[in-house]
Amino acid sequence: MSSKEKEQAAEPGEMDAAAEAEIEEAVAEQTGLSAEELQLQLEDARAKADEHWDQLTRLQAELDNTRRRAERDVEQAHKYGVEKFAEELLPVKDSLELGLNAAANESEGEAIDKLREGTELTLKMLSSAMEKFGIQEVNPVGERFDPQYHQAMSMQESDEHPADTVVAVMQKGYTIHDRVLRPAMVMVSKGPSGEGGGVDTQA
Repeated sequence: MSSKEKEQAAEPGEMDAAAEAEIEEAVAEQTGLSAEELQLQLEDARAKADEHWDQLTRLQAELDNTRRRAERDVEQAHKYGVEKFAEELLPVKDSLELGLNAAANESEGEAIDKLREGTELTLKMLSSAMEKFGIQEVNPVGERFDPQYHQAMSMQESDEHPADTVVAVMQKGYTIHDRVLRPAMVMVSKGPSGEGGGVDTQA
């Protein structure tokens, strides 16, 4: 190969090198950084992107685990939410069984007395267990009718009570904390003149 041919063969490579030099020079003018510095910045950005992706993946896994734990906790709460209340009711059942067994071995008069005594004791135990869990009795005799806690079953004329007063309770009501479990079923007075207070007995 002649020297001229060698020069012609070298020209494309020299042009490529020149083009690369021009590109690097243009980039340097635009960014103020050399190609090596840009390469370092690119590698750093890639490393940070990989790190952030790993963090995101770990956070997603932690969120999934937290969600699964929460679902298990809710399921357990639904299944065993009454466990403590049930534990409080077991002595009540024991007391009823003991009372019935004791009454079966006594004469009729003694059995009635013991059954009454045992029933009163058991009722106290049950009331105590209910109170521990925020269950309160609603027995509003003599109180003003309150549709939030009472259900009027009938109206009765009364010269002794103002209108809309609860004169009798047919069935006690109960609340749990601030929520009504069952309203009290009551009889409400119409007042001395027979005037009602607009109590709805159809509710």
